Parts: sequence; structure tokens; C-alpha cells
Amino acid sequence: MAQLTYLKALNWAFLFLEERNKEREAARFLLLGRHHWTTTQLVLHYRDEMPTTEYEQYQADLAAFAEDQPAQYILGYANFYGRDFKVTPATLIPRLETEELVEWVLSVAPVKDRPLKVLDVGTGSGAIAITLACERPDWQVSAVDISPAAIAVAQQNAQTLGAKVDFIEGDFLTPVMGQQFDVIVSNPPYIAEDERSVMDASVLKHEPDLALFAPNNGLAFYERFAQEVPAFLEPDGALFLEFGYQQKEAIVRIFEQKDPLFSLEVQKDMANWSRMMRVSYDFNRNLLL
Repeated sequence: MAQLTYLKALNWAFLFLEERNKEREAARFLLLGRHHWTTTQLVLHYRDEMPTTEYEQYQADLAAFAEDQPAQYILGYANFYGRDFKVTPATLIPRLETEELVEWVLSVAPVKDRPLKVLDVGTGSGAIAITLACERPDWQVSAVDISPAAIAVAQQNAQTLGAKVDFIEGDFLTPVMGQQFDVIVSNPPYIAEDERSVMDASVLKHEPDLALFAPNNGLAFYERFAQEVPAFLEPDGALFLEFGYQQKEAIVRIFEQKDPLFSLEVQKDMANWSRMMRVSYDFNRNLLL
């Protein structure tokens, strides 16, 4: 039998996925992911023999992907902002767009003579909260999620990555009642139920509905933020939100109709879609009125 090299295994994997009408580049992603290799490192190993046990694992990974299991769940982790985060079907797989939300928070958060108090609402794997804590170790970061399974994953990620985050189980802002924050950030569920028919099968089968879908055409959590967030913000604090690429106008209306004292700034992602919003509240004007 001819020697099985990494290059031969990869070429077989490309064909395996193409025959099943699956994205062929997942073959490279899975192979790189198991080794934590870069593409350059893979090329350097092209002619090396692939051990039998490793090839068997690779075949199992590809079979799972062909059955619509997300590659990140197969590997058990996803990269976010240069760090590897454990992910399970209890947590949403962090996306590139959310990295842009984190970058925005880091770039515009106020500088104070005390540590900033930061809250991540609906933390999932902890990607946002942990990244902020790692990038700004002096910040006091808390994170809330209604799912105990997600909280457990986030706590493990924080321990692995050496991040100091206070994780709290509970619904929305209820667990931090009476507290105020300089920054509140959230990538809440924002998909409407009637969008299921156009969604990728791997997302529907494996990612948690709790982190994906929201009532009121996906707008329920933005309505709750507009109603509740002023009580949880410091006077010069801000709320940072991610939302769907077609939701800008609806969310702007929610905040504007709720209270004219809201100040809104919308940010576009790298694909030029409006995907993020910064919300602040003019407490001083409110006092004058």
C-alpha cells in the first residue's frame, strides 16, 4: 500500500466533500484545526506520512461535517480575536462580525481614573467578555447568561485563557439589578422564526435556538434594552449591540420611540452592512427636563 501523506489525505477529503455537495475548504479547516497548524505549516508537512489513527479521526471528522455538524463543534473550539474558545452545542459559535463589535468597544470606551465596569449580556461561550478582560485586564468584567450549560463553558474558557470575569446565571439584566456599568455589550438572539427556511442546516441542527431566535420578528431583546438599560448605565455609559444586517431601521425606531434622550450611533462591518450600534442616554438632559 502506498504511503498515505497529508497531501493525499487532503485531496481525498476535497473529493469526499465535493461528492456530497459540501464546502470543500472544510477539509483543510479540519486538518489545520486538529493540529493548530497554519496553512504554511500544513504545506511543510504535505509529504509526511499521516498516522493511521489520525487518518481515522480525520475520516470521522469529515463524516460528521457531511452530516451538517459545524466544523467548530467537531474540533471543540473556535478562534475568536486570536484566542481559541471551547464551544459546544450549548453555545453559539462566535463569528467574525462580533470581533468587530469587540474592537469598537475597545477603541471608544472611556478612560477613567478607576477600572471600567463592563457587562456582557448573553455571554454564551464568553468570547466577548473574556476577550475584553484579556485585552483590558484592569476592567471589571461581568457576564450574564440564562443557560447554565453556557455559563459552564464560559467559565472553563476564562480559566484556560487566564481571564478574570464574574459569570452570573440568569435572565437578561435581572441578575445585576441595582448595579450600573460604564459599558454594556451584547450580541443577543435576533433571528425571526420565519427565517428558519433560509438558514444553513448546520446552524439549525446544532447551534442553540436560545442564542439564535427571538420573538417579535427577532426584535424582542432590543425592545427590552430600550425599556430597561438606562437604569443600568453610568451617566456617561454606553450600550453596544450587534444586530442582523436588515434590522437597523427597526432597531433605531425602537430606541427613538421609547425615549428621545437616547443617542444612537450605527457602525458598519467589513462587508459594509450596518451591524452594530452604540446607544447612550442623556441623563443630564433628563434632569433638566
